[in-house]
Amino acid sequence: MTRYDLAGRVAIVTGGLGGIGRAIARTFLAGGAAVSLWDRAAGERAPDDLAALGDVAARQVDVTDPASVAAALRRDLDAFGHVDALVNNAGILGPVAPSWETPVDAFRRVLDVNLTGAFICAGAVVPAMLARPARDVGGAPYRGAIVNVASIQGKEGMARASAYSASKAGLMALTKTLGKELATDGIMVNAVAPAAAETAMAQQITPERRADILSRIPVGRFVTVEEIAAAVAWLCSPDCSFTTGTVLDLSGGRATY
Repeated sequence: MTRYDLAGRVAIVTGGLGGIGRAIARTFLAGGAAVSLWDRAAGERAPDDLAALGDVAARQVDVTDPASVAAALRRDLDAFGHVDALVNNAGILGPVAPSWETPVDAFRRVLDVNLTGAFICAGAVVPAMLARPARDVGGAPYRGAIVNVASIQGKEGMARASAYSASKAGLMALTKTLGKELATDGIMVNAVAPAAAETAMAQQITPERRADILSRIPVGRFVTVEEIAAAVAWLCSPDCSFTTGTVLDLSGGRATY
């Protein structure tokens, strides 16, 4: 497992109980960070496989509900005292259907979770991060990081995935906007754009669609959740103190720009 020195840092990971969220949490914990998992399915205690690794909390959170997000943040600030990193990982796939056959309510739900949820979480966490004194890194202030988990589909689009693709494209634009707004405050805002990963979401697609997606990846395989987590950990570490407003492709060569 890739390790970065994250001792003393506190990270919030939304969608923290999913495959990517757990991998990110494990990587952060291995680096010495404390982690709060925000997930609609979370209970009162952290999963055993993560609790055994370090200081981890689990919060039942609906990222589309500002009150739910605010309540979870208050609990984290009470428990840990501060927040250094936010990883907006919560997401849903939505209908796999032609755009004109996708129900409007289902389209809106995907955007609400994948895009508006990240907007709400960032809106809650940024003021708490700004309230902390900045560190000097490279002669400039550094307070922490936000990483949005987008998708290669946000760059290329994907047939029969209009809601998901649109939500991830919007997440990339939100990343670039926040990056510009927070650059002088020392909060680095970046996104990762993975190709398909071996997660529960990938199990929702048919074998034929899986083969189609795999055929688009020159490396010839899906990305692992550990590879995604390693990239996120770097983006959330003080080693990444200059790069902001960017989208890091984890596409196995699929990305064309």
